[in-house]
Amino acid sequence: MQADDDRSSPDSPGSAPDSSGSSLDRAARDFIAARRQLFGIAYRVLGSAAEAEDVVQEAWVRWQNTDRSGVREPLAFLTTVTTRLAVDVARSARVRRESYVGPWLPEPVDTRSDPQLGAERAEAVELAVLLLLEKLNPVERAAYVLREAFDYPYRRIADILETSEPHTRQLVSRARGHLADGRREPAGPAAHRRLLEVFLGAARTGDLAVLEDVLAADVVSYSDGGGVRGASRIPVVGRTRVAGYLAAFAPRFWPAARVRWTEANARPAVLVSFDGEPAALLSVDVSERGIERIMWVMNPAKLLPYAASLDGGED
Repeated sequence: MQADDDRSSPDSPGSAPDSSGSSLDRAARDFIAARRQLFGIAYRVLGSAAEAEDVVQEAWVRWQNTDRSGVREPLAFLTTVTTRLAVDVARSARVRRESYVGPWLPEPVDTRSDPQLGAERAEAVELAVLLLLEKLNPVERAAYVLREAFDYPYRRIADILETSEPHTRQLVSRARGHLADGRREPAGPAAHRRLLEVFLGAARTGDLAVLEDVLAADVVSYSDGGGVRGASRIPVVGRTRVAGYLAAFAPRFWPAARVRWTEANARPAVLVSFDGEPAALLSVDVSERGIERIMWVMNPAKLLPYAASLDGGED
């Protein structure tokens, strides 16, 4: 019987065992209710679904081993733990990404069932925004995410990040400024889809004139292969270079490809497969000037989990 008591009492030493398991049941309910938001925070801070899942799992372990009798607001506690864990992981991830082979892109997620990914507002979920946020330090990024996506008060964010409220306001302001400097006003959903359709058609046929027509003058094409696939290891920059690269690429890549329209990070995307195996996820960032960024996720470690998350559909 003592073994059963131990299993049902994950609290830290000093908390009373609960042989009925009701304490752990309540903990599980509170955690499940918060889980989507916790993942949304960790994913935005890290740009990696796999790392975010690890953070959320660690938060669950810590929640089990906490003396919960003194926790008045489980969501507040779990948010604090998750954010701090994500910041710690982001610090180490920055070092790892310095040795990443080729351009690094955020790991895509399927947002069809939850376009805002657990947030009150759909901030910092698009791949282009996550890519820009990667330039921030982890604390700036966390402050921006908590404020802009989850509408946390500055005082609460300061508590979570263990800093002052004025400093928190500065962190969020710097993050906003970086995004404003790095990205033009995005196009609406209909224009985004329409331009991606035109781009895809021109890319498949190698139509140089149409490609140049839809690309912004300083467009950048990123191919994230992680050294595993034959992706370009440097970004391709500028309308003429990107169009020429895509036109030259077309005869080798597209004839045997099968495309499927889907959604990634709340924007239309195209999953490209060969012989039933995913090869690339194509997404774009669109402004009134045209396509600003082209993002090819080809690294199997990022692409395959995304493809597996899809629940079927027509090409």
